[in-house]
Amino acid sequence: MEKWEIDINCDVGEGLGNEAKLFPYISSCNLACGAHAGNDETMLDVITLALAHHVRIGAHPSYPDRENFGRKSIEMSPEAFKESILSQIKKLDTMLTEHKVSLSHIKAHGALYNDLAKDRHLAKQYLEILHPYKSRTSLFVPYGSVLAEEAESSGFHCIYEAFGDRNYNDDLSLVSRTSELALLTKPTEVFKHLLRMIKKSTVKTISGSFIPIVADTFCIHGDTSSAYEILMYLSEEFPKHNIHLKK
Repeated sequence: MEKWEIDINCDVGEGLGNEAKLFPYISSCNLACGAHAGNDETMLDVITLALAHHVRIGAHPSYPDRENFGRKSIEMSPEAFKESILSQIKKLDTMLTEHKVSLSHIKAHGALYNDLAKDRHLAKQYLEILHPYKSRTSLFVPYGSVLAEEAESSGFHCIYEAFGDRNYNDDLSLVSRTSELALLTKPTEVFKHLLRMIKKSTVKTISGSFIPIVADTFCIHGDTSSAYEILMYLSEEFPKHNIHLKK
């Protein structure tokens, strides 16, 4: 039987305090760096937990908008955008250096993630900001996105990401959170959703179409209400299908 090794990641440090329950079941985390959630104390707490569970740590920069949890697009000057993104990543990078750990990856959050996937000008601007990190870390990017295209052509090491607890449109964009169809919260639904993406490299969209998709890391949002139950279920079912975490 063919064997699959995958990465499962969670967005963490966002105020829920559930990391200790989630970390035994994941292999990477994306740590909020203060712009949409988190502070020095929560970042240090999550770093400690991640190291104890051998979970890779990545930066999770966002538009600076705690009020809306980084889920609304913001118009920013190039200078302000650069200062915000760099300050977020540098804060985490400095903390990791103090713990003698390398920054594993960078994954944008929320509205920024979605904007980067389709806005070529913003994607180029973002990648220019991240240039100092190009040779020593990876980028989590959505397959088929403008960001992935620009990052690969610029020499970044890209890791394609897909979402286990979110539904997709036919263009591989995520269904808006304003829709009741946006989230998958039942462990059995998430498992079926992921199994198709992992084994068949296709995703079933809300229109019922089957669209090609490629991913090496799969996100279960830490703030999904049933995240713990989902991850526990996946840990039980994946081995039955020869799917294992890439620790």
